[in-house]
Amino acid sequence: MMNAYLHRSESRGHVKMGWLESKHSFSFGNWYDPKHMGISALRVINDDLIAGHQGFGQHPHDNMEILTCVLKGTITHKDSMGNHGGIAAGEWQLMSAGTGIQHSEMNQGDEQVHLLQIWIIPNERNAEPTYQQIKCDPREQPNQWHLIVGPNANAPMHIRQNAEVKTAFIEKGQSLEVKAVQHINYVHVISGAVQIDEHTVNAGDAIAFVDAAQMKALEDTQVIWFDLPEKIQ
Repeated sequence: MMNAYLHRSESRGHVKMGWLESKHSFSFGNWYDPKHMGISALRVINDDLIAGHQGFGQHPHDNMEILTCVLKGTITHKDSMGNHGGIAAGEWQLMSAGTGIQHSEMNQGDEQVHLLQIWIIPNERNAEPTYQQIKCDPREQPNQWHLIVGPNANAPMHIRQNAEVKTAFIEKGQSLEVKAVQHINYVHVISGAVQIDEHTVNAGDAIAFVDAAQMKALEDTQVIWFDLPEKIQ
């Protein structure tokens, strides 16, 4: 039996303000819980629903690695580096804010957009801002891990932290191994449900552990796996 920390969906902050409905895994904005301030370098996982013709107007960020995973619809990005375009379902965006950027994320369509916004604390401060974007829909190649970001140059998108982010779509009854290269495993279930050791982890739940483990899908399931350093560097 492994030693694990289970973070249930119902313990997330739930914020609804007109056009935006968001569930915060960790303290964010007006929702604060001292028990949920992040884990290792992972500081934010916001599960956002954005109404049509609404979104986040231009605002600044610095010294944060900001990863966006679009699950449904298309969000339109614009920033002070000159990047402007859509990020559609199955696509991922990484902004390394560095010394500072201004950006906006707007839903220009009629239908609701569903996305995850993830913040990871960098191990390098005041670096030059960068923008990266890839397509990776794990449903197209199920039952395997897909690397999204990593610290090495050969990763699809390069992050300024000793961390990896992977995703998978696991068909019911199939299993994948979870074994950290860095130190801490943090698995967030986007949809479906998995069994890890004696723990059932449902949609919106997450589980943190340091041992290797087999993860079995109890139904068709999409997960995101953070391989995190023991300490923020």
